[in-house]
Amino acid sequence: MIFKKRFNRAIFFIVFLLATGVLGYMIIGGYTFLDALYMTVITITTVGFGEVQPMNVEGKIFTIFLILTSITIFGYTISVFTEYLASGQLFERLKHKKVEKKIQSMQNHTIVCGYGRNGSKAIAKLTNYNKEVIVIDKDKDRIDELDRDRILNIEGDATVDDTLITAGIKRAQNLITALPSDADNLYVVLTARQLNATIRIISRASNETSYQKLKIAGADNVIMPDKLGGEHMASLVVTPDVIEFVDRLTIELETTANLEEIAVNDLPEKYLNKTILDLDLRKQTGCTVIGFKTSNSDYIINPESDIKLEKGASLIVLGRPEQIVKLRQLF
Repeated sequence: MIFKKRFNRAIFFIVFLLATGVLGYMIIGGYTFLDALYMTVITITTVGFGEVQPMNVEGKIFTIFLILTSITIFGYTISVFTEYLASGQLFERLKHKKVEKKIQSMQNHTIVCGYGRNGSKAIAKLTNYNKEVIVIDKDKDRIDELDRDRILNIEGDATVDDTLITAGIKRAQNLITALPSDADNLYVVLTARQLNATIRIISRASNETSYQKLKIAGADNVIMPDKLGGEHMASLVVTPDVIEFVDRLTIELETTANLEEIAVNDLPEKYLNKTILDLDLRKQTGCTVIGFKTSNSDYIINPESDIKLEKGASLIVLGRPEQIVKLRQLF
C-alpha cells in the first residue's frame, strides 16, 4: 500500500514535469505543441539532440530549470523502485499472481486453515495421497516454510471472507480448519458453509462445549485431538495388540498404506449394479473388502459378497502396501 502511494506520486511528478515542459516551451518560446513536446522529452532525458530553433534568454533559463527538476524527479522515481526491489515486495507480488492463477484452475481441492501441529499433519497425509491442497496461514515464518516445501499457500487470515474466496472456497471439495482458537474455527465454518453449501468441513476443537456449536454451524466432522490422544493411550493399556495392529493400518511410508477407499462411481461402468463378488478384488489385487458405505451413508463392516455396487456407495479395502499400489493402478 505504501509503495502504491509512492509509485502514484512518482507517476504524477513525471506527468506534471512533461505538462510543465510543454506549456513552458509553448508560452516562452512560441513552439507548436509537437515541437514543445519534443523539446521537453530531449531535455528531461538529456539525449543531446539539437534544438528545434534558437532559444532566447527566458528559454535557456527555463531549460536549466527543467533539467534540474527532471533529475530530482527521476532520482526519486528510481529510489522508489530500488526500495521496492530491495524489500522483496516485487517477488511477493509475482508469487501472489502465480498462486492466484494456479488456484483459479483448481477444482475439488482441499483448503487447510492453520499450519500448526494438526494442520501440518493433515497436509502431510493429503500430500502423500497426491491431493491438491491450499494452506491458509497468517504467520510469516510458517508461510516461508511452506514455500520451501513447495506447498501452495496464501498468507492471510482464514476468518476473513476474501481470504477463503481467494483460496477457491466455492470450487473446493473439502475444508480443514485447524486454527488454535475454537472461536476462529467456528467463524471459518460458518463462513465456509455460507460460501459453499456442499463442501465437506472438518474442524478442530479444544473444548467439549465447542463441539456442538461447530456441528450446528455446519461442520461435518469435529475432531478433538486431546480427547482422541487420551482415549488412544487408555486403549493401549486395555487392548494394546488391537491398537498396535490398527496403527499399522495407517500410512507407514511416504506413499504406502494398508487401507484404501474406492468410490463406486470411479469404477468401470461394467461393475455398476454388480456385486462385490463380481468385482473379485481378492483375485485381481490380493486386497480384501472390509467395509461398505451405502449411498445413504450407512456403514457395513465386513460386508457380504452379494451386496450390490450402487452409485454413491464406497468400498473400504484392506491390503499390504504393494497390493494397495496394484489396486490403485487397476482402478
